[in-house]
Amino acid sequence: MSTVTLSSKYQVVIPKEVRNSIGLTAGTSLEIMAYDNRIELIPIMPMQKMKGIFKGMDTSFARDEEDRV
Repeated sequence: MSTVTLSSKYQVVIPKEVRNSIGLTAGTSLEIMAYDNRIELIPIMPMQKMKGIFKGMDTSFARDEEDRV
């Protein structure tokens, strides 16, 4: 986990390892969301670029019998 510091102009620098792992480049638009005491930055990408982003994700989950139709 990386730690960043808020500048006097309320700016932060996203660490290089985070930028590289997500594929962020200069000029990428980010959506910012606040949840209680947490801030999330979500890159805004065209749908075509998101193809395969969840490859390998486990989509199975246990359902209760009462939820089945």
